[in-house]
Amino acid sequence: MLERLVSILYPNVCPICGKTLKIKELLCKSCDKQLEYIKEPICKKCGKQLEIDEQEYCGDCKKYMHVYDSGLGIFAYTDDIKKCIYDFKYNDMKIYAKFFGAKMAERSVDYIKHWDADVIIPVPVSKEKYVKRGYNQAELIAKELSKQCGVPMDNKVLYRKKNTKPQKEMKREARKKNLEKAFIISRNVVKYKKVILVDDIYTTGSTIDECALALKEAGVSKVYFLSLSIGAGV
Repeated sequence: MLERLVSILYPNVCPICGKTLKIKELLCKSCDKQLEYIKEPICKKCGKQLEIDEQEYCGDCKKYMHVYDSGLGIFAYTDDIKKCIYDFKYNDMKIYAKFFGAKMAERSVDYIKHWDADVIIPVPVSKEKYVKRGYNQAELIAKELSKQCGVPMDNKVLYRKKNTKPQKEMKREARKKNLEKAFIISRNVVKYKKVILVDDIYTTGSTIDECALALKEAGVSKVYFLSLSIGAGV
């Protein structure tokens, strides 16, 4: 009854079309059909979708070394998902976190089992962004993912020590320089040997690499990642 009351006062809405949903629904059926999920073949390193079955790695991962071990994207970076993530981050649509976390858990269940990680860690935002936005979108997703898959979340390990510039229009080298030493470990993480990082968008991997570098320098042996959206591999 409490769940019904909450759903009446604060009904779920479809993150794509905005339609009011029934109890426990996270996405309307028509929108679910139009979303593009990442599917095989994918890059063995970053998880970007590939066009050729025989190909093992995308051009990016063939050319550049990554600090993280491997990862996976859930959605293709289409206009629908772009808008959905934008509203989630900048228009206070925190309610979308349940949908994102559920889909991430559903699509990555085999990877999570295989990775056998000790903890899920959200990619942190700066204090300035947190104050302005009121929340860390990656943390909300990670919290929902943790509930779904049973791997604990820890948001007290990794911190962003500087407010980096927006990276949307930056090229790879500029992104890398922008993020140098941007993340710090707040306390001893030796108890964590395998970590899953969670973020909303993966482009070149610079953010995940810098997080992975900080974690590995602190004693973590394996760093994987899950990202809501990821571009195509070539």
